[in-house]
Amino acid sequence: MDLLNTLVDKGLRRELPTREEALAVLATSDDELLDVVAAAGKVRRQWFGRRVKLNYLVNLKSGLCPEDCSYCSQRLGSKAGILKYTWLKPEEASKAAAAGVAGGAKRVCLVASGRGPTDRDVDRVTKTIEAIKEENEGVEVCACLGLLSDGQADRLRSAGADAYNHNLNTSEETYGAITTTHTYADRVETVQQAQAAGLSACSGLIAGMGESDKDLVDVVYALRDLDPDSVPVNFLIPFEGTPLAKEWNLTPQRCLRILAMVRFVCPDVEVRLAGGREVHLRSMQPLALHLVNSIFLGDYLTSEGQAGQADLDMIADAGFEVEGAGTTTLPRHRADALAGGCGSTSAAEPAGCGTQGSSGCGSHAAGGGCGPCGGHGEPEPAAAGAEEGVPAARTEPNGAARTDLVAVRRRGAGTDLAPNA
Repeated sequence: MDLLNTLVDKGLRRELPTREEALAVLATSDDELLDVVAAAGKVRRQWFGRRVKLNYLVNLKSGLCPEDCSYCSQRLGSKAGILKYTWLKPEEASKAAAAGVAGGAKRVCLVASGRGPTDRDVDRVTKTIEAIKEENEGVEVCACLGLLSDGQADRLRSAGADAYNHNLNTSEETYGAITTTHTYADRVETVQQAQAAGLSACSGLIAGMGESDKDLVDVVYALRDLDPDSVPVNFLIPFEGTPLAKEWNLTPQRCLRILAMVRFVCPDVEVRLAGGREVHLRSMQPLALHLVNSIFLGDYLTSEGQAGQADLDMIADAGFEVEGAGTTTLPRHRADALAGGCGSTSAAEPAGCGTQGSSGCGSHAAGGGCGPCGGHGEPEPAAAGAEEGVPAARTEPNGAARTDLVAVRRRGAGTDLAPNA
């Protein structure tokens, strides 16, 4: 296909595709799917070889969030039967993190539900970061705490945090349909605040909430402009007992097309396969490794993932290798730009994924929301509407949603049971 040849050429040069080209990737047929995966795989291998970075989630505080994010099982009023507990002690969080690191995780992601941390909460998290770093030499720590007040990002950076996660989740046009307690602009400015403090930005999306192809392209291009170093791609987990329980809009084939589109738009960024991969990709997960260069190991925030050993076996069987602690994840030009701070990229380089774009540094403001993946919860409004380009809700061939694939996490952080790492 001429389209795929063009996209490969652009990806190898870090040249950004047009929106029309990105939309065309999502519109390809199932007969063309393997060609799409092969083409995006060339771009992935150019910048990341056959390495797969492992990340491990530790849910520091679960449930009881006052925000109304409609995809989240931890939101206020959620009826999902998730684990609920207050802040883990630093030693408890460090013990949980150690299980992931022992399984090969290179980055530990510390997540806490809530609108944002108080200064006392930041004190707790800084002690947790210090405990994890003391016990696990060389491990990366990413914090995901929601809104940050002035100075909090700097404090996290001083405590040893390497990155900060705050997802855009969906397009600006439809954001108000999934959350009313903060704005899309808040999320953008939260990521910018973390970048300005010298933290590596992690920001991504959730697919499967009823959004259109245009919404998906809009949020990925917004991420391109924001220029995070890592982009987690989550697929909605429709928990029974939540208003999104019937949102089964994804097939394995659509998930792969979404991941390929993200790779073409952000060719040299760490694209992470995040929550919902087991539910929606199922037996086609190994194909996704040709598109992404990063996954979460084991369980998520409030939902179960497949066993950590199964993840490791899948990576090896597909011909990939786990990225070692001594290897720099990002291509050299991005790693050098991150080490040099905001504005260090060359004027000759294009803005967006691949360099620090025009919105990569600067304004400071608060944001809202919580973790990168896991349980998804209860909205009052529906997700993005039934407009042209929105795929019809799909179920399995027998007409029933695959609720057997959705399981609440009952082990690991916040429990007395060993984690699934």
